[in-house]
Amino acid sequence: MKKKRVCNIFLLLCICGIVCSGCAGEELLNRVPKTTALNAKEKEQTPEPAVTLEPAVSYLNENASCFTYNRLSEAEKLWYRDMEKLLGSLSEKGMLSEEGIRLGLDETDIDKVFQCLLNDHPELFYVDGYTYTKYMLGEEILSIEFAGNYNLEPDTVKLRKQEIEEAADKILSGISMEESDYAKIKYVYETLILNTDYDLTAPDNQNIYSVFVHHKSVCQGYAKATQYLLNRLGVECTLVQGGVDTGEGHAWNLVMSDSGFYYLDTTWGDVHYQTGEEQIPAEGYPEINYDYLCITTKELLRTHTLTPLVPMPECVDTKDNFYVREGTYFTEYDREQLEKVFTQTDGLSKQVVNIRCKTQECFLEIKNALIDEYEIFEYMDAGEGQISYSHNEKGLSMSFWVTNE
Repeated sequence: MKKKRVCNIFLLLCICGIVCSGCAGEELLNRVPKTTALNAKEKEQTPEPAVTLEPAVSYLNENASCFTYNRLSEAEKLWYRDMEKLLGSLSEKGMLSEEGIRLGLDETDIDKVFQCLLNDHPELFYVDGYTYTKYMLGEEILSIEFAGNYNLEPDTVKLRKQEIEEAADKILSGISMEESDYAKIKYVYETLILNTDYDLTAPDNQNIYSVFVHHKSVCQGYAKATQYLLNRLGVECTLVQGGVDTGEGHAWNLVMSDSGFYYLDTTWGDVHYQTGEEQIPAEGYPEINYDYLCITTKELLRTHTLTPLVPMPECVDTKDNFYVREGTYFTEYDREQLEKVFTQTDGLSKQVVNIRCKTQECFLEIKNALIDEYEIFEYMDAGEGQISYSHNEKGLSMSFWVTNE
């Protein structure tokens, strides 16, 4: 009935667009709206009815996270599903649910829903933005047409999807679906770090193709690849965006392990990212920093800041923290625990012993004993080599290893 009533009257047609691009200094998407208002045109009919959103081919991962989706309002979920079907099938355009408009949504809600969709779906590597067209009658929004911006042709999308899946299958062949969530998270964390180089100039570095095919990426690529693999392993994992204490934008993950929610930062787990290739000794230096493997909100906020799209859980569990699981988490200076930690290593020259403390006081006491008072030599035999170490005062951690240099 509504369509009949607005025939042969003036409609205002507004066309708006969102363009996505990588920030010059770091990797987060920067979406800047560009709006152009057209002159009012006399319409003989209202906008075309919404297309049927039943894609014959879908590029979506059926195991993708629904973390942000579950935290949207019912109206926002309607538009999320509309965008999901359109972008997942490479459709040219389609109408967003008019029910969403009746429930109070307008064009200002599009970007949030779009970004939530991308946070849940790292497999949408070919999407870099969107445009929308708003149809109005006076001050009333009649409908909104949505279209994704695709940076690749359909044939290329299909080819790259196959390349990504083949690379992911190879990685996932190294871990059983029967393993615990913690084992899966640790495996993905370590595997991606060992097989990916941090490179600001890497092609496709805003998406997972950069990691699985080029093996070079930036934080957005690391985080999306982590999410993609863990989702396929049945682990709840979503993308998180914010900043770090250096003032840069950053991306990492939130994961659900067996015992609860944790934060995970694969990029910061890559020692090459934090130190720079030229600063890493040729031998023995640990390639993986475990300070960001399943950490609490309190631990994360020592170095990171959150700018979430949806409410985030307060991560307080520590059971599946790397140091707790490995028995190298110290609440106080304990010589017996130290001896046990170093004894459980096999003495190999490349064996790394990682320690983390609960408090600053504990950290300084153990650091003073092992390093300043040379107590490390009571626990670790350097043989003909030497004992090297690194420490992270903000992370309250330290690592020790033997080199032959």
